[in-house]
Amino acid sequence: MRELRVDMFSTVDGYGSGGPRSAPYWGYGGPDLFKWMHAQIAEEHVMLMGATTYRQMSEIVTSGDDPTFPRMAELPKIVFSKTLRQPLTWANTTIVDDPVETAVPALKAMADGLPMRTIGSPSLVRSLFRLGLVDRVRVMVFPMIHGTAGEEPVFAELPVVDLNLADTTVLDDRLVLLDYRIGGH
Repeated sequence: MRELRVDMFSTVDGYGSGGPRSAPYWGYGGPDLFKWMHAQIAEEHVMLMGATTYRQMSEIVTSGDDPTFPRMAELPKIVFSKTLRQPLTWANTTIVDDPVETAVPALKAMADGLPMRTIGSPSLVRSLFRLGLVDRVRVMVFPMIHGTAGEEPVFAELPVVDLNLADTTVLDDRLVLLDYRIGGH
């Protein structure tokens, strides 16, 4: 069975955006973070995303010059959408308009398939957690508290999920990557 991994960037208080800094990664980008991100893109996997994330990412990738962008174009991408139509601007993208609750279990059941990883897509991530389809969650914690300025709480509307800590990594002496397997005690 294929693994489904959810990767999330979060402030200490659980926000995915907002706050006083509008810079990418809230201004905490550094060599270890970029090395980690490049390593994730280098792995063979299928990227899962929703239509909004697809629109945002495909625009960034086609207009930017980040060294990971050509690799992102090479990777297979599955977009869950009832509104997007072919042809799409981002290479190697498949649109799935079947419900997540039937499409993702079928994708996971493919024994010879690549592991799957979400990028962005908060509503898709919530659905995957509600349906019990996530195998692993990694949270990159940025050293900020957004408090009342926080937007997009990354853990809002998730069901109760027991996590088993698999690993922790400190990046750039300030970011903490928490790697959890989904499961009971």
